[in-house]
Amino acid sequence: MAQGTVQYPGQGCIVEFMQDNAPQIGIVLEEKKERLRLLLPNRRESVISSSRVLPWSGPVCSASNREDMIRFLESRREIRAEAEKEINTQELWELASGDLDRATAQWFAELIFPAPTADDIAACGHALMQAKTHFRFTPPVFEIYDAATVTRRIQELEKQKEREQLISRGSAFFRRLQEHGRSHPDVPVPDEDIQDIATTLRRMLLTRIADPDTKEEEALWNIVTRGLAETPYLPLLLAESWGIVPPHHNFWLDRADYDPVPDWQSVFADTLREKSSLAESYRESIVFGQPLLSIDAETTKDMDDAFTLEKHTDGSFKLTVALACPALNWSFGSAFDKAVSHRATSLYLPEGTWNMLPNELAENAFSLKSGSPRPALIVVCHISTNGEILSCEPSIATVTVNANLAYTECETALDGATTPASPYLETLRFGLELAEILKRRRIEQGAVIIDRPDLHIELSGTGREIQVSMYEEPPCPRAHLIVSEQMVLINTALARWAIDHNAGLLYRTQDVAIPKEFAGEWNDPVDISRVVRALAPAVMETTPRPHAGLGTDVYATVSSPLRRYADLVNEAQILSILQNGVAALTTDELDALLIRLNARLDAVTQVQRMRPRYWKLLALKQQGDKVWRKAIITDENDMFLTATLPQEQIFVRARRALFNEKAHIGMPIEVRIGKINPLQNDFQLLETREIEEILN
Repeated sequence: MAQGTVQYPGQGCIVEFMQDNAPQIGIVLEEKKERLRLLLPNRRESVISSSRVLPWSGPVCSASNREDMIRFLESRREIRAEAEKEINTQELWELASGDLDRATAQWFAELIFPAPTADDIAACGHALMQAKTHFRFTPPVFEIYDAATVTRRIQELEKQKEREQLISRGSAFFRRLQEHGRSHPDVPVPDEDIQDIATTLRRMLLTRIADPDTKEEEALWNIVTRGLAETPYLPLLLAESWGIVPPHHNFWLDRADYDPVPDWQSVFADTLREKSSLAESYRESIVFGQPLLSIDAETTKDMDDAFTLEKHTDGSFKLTVALACPALNWSFGSAFDKAVSHRATSLYLPEGTWNMLPNELAENAFSLKSGSPRPALIVVCHISTNGEILSCEPSIATVTVNANLAYTECETALDGATTPASPYLETLRFGLELAEILKRRRIEQGAVIIDRPDLHIELSGTGREIQVSMYEEPPCPRAHLIVSEQMVLINTALARWAIDHNAGLLYRTQDVAIPKEFAGEWNDPVDISRVVRALAPAVMETTPRPHAGLGTDVYATVSSPLRRYADLVNEAQILSILQNGVAALTTDELDALLIRLNARLDAVTQVQRMRPRYWKLLALKQQGDKVWRKAIITDENDMFLTATLPQEQIFVRARRALFNEKAHIGMPIEVRIGKINPLQNDFQLLETREIEEILN
C-alpha cells in the first residue's frame, strides 16, 4: 500500500468526495451505518454516504481539536494542488495506452512517483479527472481511451470551448449591437474584440435573415439572444447595427434566395458567348421587312415585343407581333437553365431592376432595340371586325425594330402633339381601334378589367438619409390599352396554336364562374374591392382551361420571354415545333418543371409585392401622422370597416368606433394613419373625419 493511504477510512481519516462536479476534501468525524460525518475546510460539517468517497483515502489526522484539523485539511489541499500542477496527463496516457484499458489512480501515481503518498495519489486522481479527452473516471478506476477516441474527444472539446466562447462573448456583443443601434444608428459598432467568432456570428445573422424559421443552430441562437427584444426581425436589426447589411436592406431578396449582384452570371461566361453568337448569327437569316415599333416605359431596356398593324378595307386587321427570342436552342436541365429558372422572373423595384436573364442577354443580345437586327418569334394574326382571331401563324425571322417608343410619347401623339411617335400615328390609331374592339369583345365574354392608376415610388439620398416620394404616373390609358390588348390576344392565339400542334404549354387558368354583373371595366375603389373579393386567383397548369377574368377560352403567356421563365418555356416549346416538328418538353416534363417553378414564383413575386409596400409605408412615415389623407369606405361588417386610400393604394381596417356612426360603404372620408412600422408592414388608423366636417 502506498504511504499514508487508508483502505477503509475511519475517524480522523482524510477523504474526498464529489460536489458540484469537483472533488471536496474533509476529515471523518464519525462513521455510522455506512454514512460519514465530515468536517470541511469551511468549518462546517457534512454527512455523506460512504459510497460517495473517492477511491483514495488518507492520511489520518491525529489532531483532536477542530482548529488543528482545519489546518491539517488546508495543508493537504495545498500539497495536492501543487502536486497536481506537476502531473503531465498526456505522458501518463502515452505510457498506459496500448497496454491497459483501465487502471486505478494509485497505479498511475506509481508511474511518476517513486513512493507515492496518499496526497500524490489524490493529486493524480484530480489530474486524470480533468483529462476528459484521454480518460473516463468510472470509480474506482480510470478507463483509458484509444487514440481514435482521444482524437474525437479533443475535437469535441474544442467545439465545446468554441461554443462556450461564442455564447458568452457573442451574447455580450449582440446586446451591445442592440443598445448601440438604438442610440447611435449611424455609427458602426467596433468588432475588434470578437474577430475570432465574427465569421460565425455573421453567418448566424445572415442565415436567419434569409430564413427566420430555420432550425439551424436554433438552440445556440436562443441562448445568444436571450434577453434581447423579441422581434422576428432581430437578425436584420442586429446585422444592420453591425454594418454587415445596409440600412433599408432588402431582406425579401435574401428570403427568396434571389441574387441581386450581377456576379451571379459570371460563371456562365461561355454560355453567354454562345447565346450572343447565336443571336448574332440570325443577321444572315430570313429577314422580316415590315416596319416595327415597340411601346414600353421610358426606362425599359429589355424590350421583348414589337408590332406592326394593318387595317383592311373590310374593317378586319392583320396584327404582326415580334417577340424577343432568348429561348432559341434553349438547353433545359443545364446549369444555366437551372440558374435562370431559380430567378423565375425579373424584378422591377424602386431601388433598381434585376433581370431574370443575364443583362447581356436581356438588355442587349435579344432585346428588340431599334436599329439592331435580332432573332424574333414572328406571330401574324388575322382578326375580324368584331375582334375574333381568324388565324395565327408563328415563324422565326430576323427583325430590325424601327422605333422604341415610350407610353407618354404615344399618348401625346394620339392627342395630336409632335413626338417621336408621330411618324407612326396611323399604326397607333389602328392599334387603339383594334384594342377597343378586343376589350369590348372580352368584356362580352365575361372579362373583369381592373383599372388602377400607376403609382411611382422615387428614392433620393442614400443610407438612412433616403427620402421616399410617391406620385401618380402620367396617365397613358390609350397607349397602355394598345399594348395590353395585343398581348392578351397574342398569348391567347399562341395557346390555341399550341393545342392544335400538340405542343404542351404552361397555361394560366381561372376556370371559375364569374357573375355576369362583374364583367366590365372597374376603376371606382368600391367596385374594385367588391369585384376583387369575388375573384379566385389564377393558377398555372399544363391543362388548357378558360381564364374567366380575361374572358378567354385558353391563355398561356409567351409575350415576355426576357422577363418571365414561364414565357421562356412556352416560347421554347413553340420554337421547337417550328424547327423540329416536336415540342422540347413533354407534358410530364412540364408538370415536373411546374412544381419547382411555382415554388420559386411564390418566393420571388413576394419580393415584387412586399418591397414597394415597404417604401410606400416609409414614405407615409416620413410625411408624419398629422397628414389627412383621402379615403373611401369599401367594406364593412358588424365589427369593422375597411377604408381604401386610392392615392396611396393601400387599405386600412379598423373598428367601427373610429368612424362616424353614419359611416357606410361608398362614403368618402379623410383619415390620419400613424404608428407606422415599414419593416413589420404595420400601421394604424388614428382618426377619421367626414368630408362635410372638413367643409364646415
